[in-house]
Order: sequence, then structure tokens, then C-alpha cells
Amino acid sequence: MTRTSWSFYASAYTYILPDEADYLQPTFLADRGSLHLEARYNYEDLETVSLRIGYNMSTGDDPSLAVTAMLGGVFGQTSGIAPGYRMTLAWGIATFDTEGEYLFDAETMDDSFFYSWSELTAAPVDWMTAGLVMQRTRANMGPREFQRGFLLGVAFERVDLTGYLFNPDDADPTWVVAVGVGFGAIQ
Repeated sequence: MTRTSWSFYASAYTYILPDEADYLQPTFLADRGSLHLEARYNYEDLETVSLRIGYNMSTGDDPSLAVTAMLGGVFGQTSGIAPGYRMTLAWGIATFDTEGEYLFDAETMDDSFFYSWSELTAAPVDWMTAGLVMQRTRANMGPREFQRGFLLGVAFERVDLTGYLFNPDDADPTWVVAVGVGFGAIQ
């Protein structure tokens, strides 16, 4: 009998905001076969934790499609139930990654909200990506409903480092620096 290995990924996104306090947004992912587990802090709102369980599905090689359907609970400054998804479509050097969720706010339904983060990237070499990014979040309430911008990332073995520039045409854009580490093949 073959046992499926666990894979883990931890990341920390540092938001450098023009008119608000900077903050850190850590995420931890664990996957084993079709099982997906996820924990995040400061994603839906500041001082808020979210825990999720999901089901991984994938097909194809080039192009490839991976989808994870999730259900989670959100606790803290904002509380509620959040069904969501992750999806990656890759073809050649191009990749489209998107994740989203609809938070049903436990306090007031009027505060329910759709969160989204999407990236369209190209990887001209194995160790570098560049592309476009878009987010919709309530954690930092800028003047725009959707923040959009550019990203540039580098990777070495299990570590990746990515810089994001949101709203580059604003006088004071938002910067995000992300570092992630992946671990796999743990029985």
C-alpha cells in the first residue's frame, strides 16, 4: 500500500501601506492527497484568524488545472463562515493563480464580503516570475475596491521571494513583500 506524502507551505506577506499601519499576513498550508488544510492571520481583516479545510482536484500536465474547494471559519475582529476556492491554470511559461472566498459575516449580513487575490504570471526562467496581480480585501481599506499592480518573484530551491506593487499610479502606492518556504514528501 502506497502512503500519500504530506506537503507544507508557509508564507508571510508584509504589507507596507501609505496611510495605515504596516502589517504581516502569515499563511500555512498543508496538503495530503485530496486533503487541504489552511490557516491564515490578518487575511480577511486585521486581528482575524481563518481556518479552512478543502478538497484538492487536478488534471492535465501542460496545460494543467488544479482546483481546491474550501470551507472555513473566521474568528477575531471579523467572524463568520467562508466558503472559498483556490485555482491554478498553467500552460507553458504562463500561470493564472486565483483564490477567493465569500465571508458570511456572523455579526451583520451587510458586512459579508467577497475576497479575492489573482495573479497572471510568466516564468521566462525557472527561478523568476513576473506579472500582474489584483486583490480585493477588507484588511487594508484603500480608496479602490480592487487593487491592481505588478509582481516580480525569484525562487531558490524551497524558498521564494516576491515583491508586489499595488496601485502604481497612486501618489502613495501599496508595497507587499512576500517570502514563502515549501516542504514536501513527509510520510
